[in-house]
Amino acid sequence: MSIMSSSDGTAISVPRVRAEFDGRVIAPGDAGYDQARTVFYGGFDRRPAVIIRPADAAEVASVVTLARDSGVELAVRSGGHSTAGHSVSDGGIVLDLGDMKTLDIDVDGRTAWAQTGLTAGEYTTAAAAHGLATGFGDTASVGIGGITLGGGVGYLVRKHGLTIDDLLAAEVVTADGQLLRVDDQTHPDLFWAIRGGGGNFGVATRLKFRLHQLDQVVGGMLLLPATPEVIAGFIAAAEAAPEELSGIANVMPAPPMPMVPEQVHGELVVLAMLVYAGDLEAGERAVAPFRALAAPLADLVQPMPYPGIYPPEDEEFHPTAVGHTMFVDTIDERVAATILEYLQASDAPMRVAQLRVLGGAMARVPADATAFAHRRSKIMVNVAAFYQGPADRAVRQGWVEEFAAALQQDDQGAYVGFLGDDGPQRIHQAYPGSTWVRLAAVKARYDPTNLFRLNHNIPPASEGA
Repeated sequence: MSIMSSSDGTAISVPRVRAEFDGRVIAPGDAGYDQARTVFYGGFDRRPAVIIRPADAAEVASVVTLARDSGVELAVRSGGHSTAGHSVSDGGIVLDLGDMKTLDIDVDGRTAWAQTGLTAGEYTTAAAAHGLATGFGDTASVGIGGITLGGGVGYLVRKHGLTIDDLLAAEVVTADGQLLRVDDQTHPDLFWAIRGGGGNFGVATRLKFRLHQLDQVVGGMLLLPATPEVIAGFIAAAEAAPEELSGIANVMPAPPMPMVPEQVHGELVVLAMLVYAGDLEAGERAVAPFRALAAPLADLVQPMPYPGIYPPEDEEFHPTAVGHTMFVDTIDERVAATILEYLQASDAPMRVAQLRVLGGAMARVPADATAFAHRRSKIMVNVAAFYQGPADRAVRQGWVEEFAAALQQDDQGAYVGFLGDDGPQRIHQAYPGSTWVRLAAVKARYDPTNLFRLNHNIPPASEGA
């Protein structure tokens, strides 16, 4: 059995690969191959020639060298949540970090070195045992490698900033097979680039994070009726709230969950997830304005350990969805009415406008301090719809694009962590102006042949962009 390079016909022997790696090697025909090539999102039926799960950073370097020398496409997978399917290759090598899960927590120093096969849930649960936390996203099964390199917007974004704002150092395997230790003093250009620049510059094998004291939060789901007044009021309350409070408002059809009254199943609601990272009594006061917007349809907001905010997940759930991520400056009742109008006009089985008020600690970091340039953006909006089959996908894509256009305001930016297969223009919107120029120069230095291209790609400066 061999992998054929598309560039020069070089063949790689799978038996030889098996012999060279202590980590797991999975090829077509092996038990578990279909499971190993499956990513979180459905709609991707890609068949890699080999999936390698390295045992350590040295083996990661060997996989990178193998891909570079053979010309075979390389996909790097941390948790497999890329909405564009970048976590799996069709015919190439998948470097799956999933077996690299070592976590070393320095409780007194409030730092942690974490291998990038860890999920956000695994890291968060382990840190919570010490009353500590680092902010990641809102889903437990997301890999910490992918979410960190993209920026990391989650439930602690207003209190502690993005995930990258708590990244102190990293170990990165670059295209030449070297393992580099990077921080703000050593390879500072690369350290700047990986904080928001995605997987363009190498494979992060370990990340060093700052930890924050966080024994308990006041958090959970608050379900409210969806009216223009409630939606606009939610945004206003979130903007006025203490920075300890971060939240997500999903305007969507009410799901048939046990805690949701049956009579509202399928009706448009505001399904909000709130987290107050601070004193419990102050948290109850901070949540009160949201509860006062309307009589809640369900109220599960309560004191809980921080990991409790992650909803349970079904490993067999692989949604097929199209979406659009963007930033807006304001959501008043007029904008809220537009949101409801578009959601009511669609018959997609699941459709959503997800609203996140930003600001706080995230906004106090200078725009050029990291490769995430959207520090002044006020509200993130993600519009999405599930689809069933190619024909339906086209219909839902059209609706998403029209919806996003109707919501567009002055902020033209995009968050790379939520980009799908949107094309070069949207990648430029994720990395505007001088950020793009600087990233392309770093790319030329550390990956001049664009080995790491199965991502939201930033070509090396010499190739132009």
